[in-house]
Amino acid sequence: MIIWVLYDIKNDAARNFVAKTLKQAGLYRVQYSCFLGTLNADEKDTLELQIEKVINEETDKIYIFRMNKEQLKECTMMGQAFDEKLVTDEVKALFF
Repeated sequence: MIIWVLYDIKNDAARNFVAKTLKQAGLYRVQYSCFLGTLNADEKDTLELQIEKVINEETDKIYIFRMNKEQLKECTMMGQAFDEKLVTDEVKALFF
């Protein structure tokens, strides 16, 4: 499944941990607090557990969206939707 992870995390250490964990899970950074990639259900569950351990549920916001390739292709992107310095060929392949 295709996974989007978006976050707003106040604590620097927690934010850095989450970004590193998302990268280690094989997701690609498409904006500073937005990652995209493919995971299976078990990988997604593991990721959620890892993130849950470090965030502050009172202040932090984490969004994990799943979709299939057809839904992804229906997304509207406007302006500079992706940071060109961060987007890889693997991310582009999800769209085209």
